[in-house]
Amino acid sequence: MNESAISQYLTGTFEGVDVVIASGDSFFFYNPDRNIPPDHRFPFVTLVTSDINDPFSHLNRPSVFRLNIGIGKQTFHSLFGDPAALPSVSAADSGEISGDYDFAALNQLMPHPVYGRMLWVCILNPSDEMFETNVRPLLTEAYEMAVNRHKRRAARN
Repeated sequence: MNESAISQYLTGTFEGVDVVIASGDSFFFYNPDRNIPPDHRFPFVTLVTSDINDPFSHLNRPSVFRLNIGIGKQTFHSLFGDPAALPSVSAADSGEISGDYDFAALNQLMPHPVYGRMLWVCILNPSDEMFETNVRPLLTEAYEMAVNRHKRRAARN
């Protein structure tokens, strides 16, 4: 899968998805009425192409991108265990993390190097098969969580 195909999948499959592109990165929001102010939006998926906010994935390689997905705690736990056990890192760190994951590896689902503790997973350049079997269900979960968050926010207002 390439970035364009993933973007088309997200906007063609899930209703109410709004996309913001900034500095070559794509941020996908659930914004069905296109009325949520920018400072109140939170993406459920991102497609990132640069190392600006994460030196660990080495996205400066030709045609390499990272798909990031915010998932639920139970799903994250079933895939990777306790997120609190992940190394605490920031985008300002040097670019090397000791641990169980090679954050520069292609086609491998893993915790996000910076936001894994916040229940985000990532994959660099997923294959078609990996996308179909492993990534699609996570995208559906992330979307449903965004819809539910929106509904709860709307009910409070």
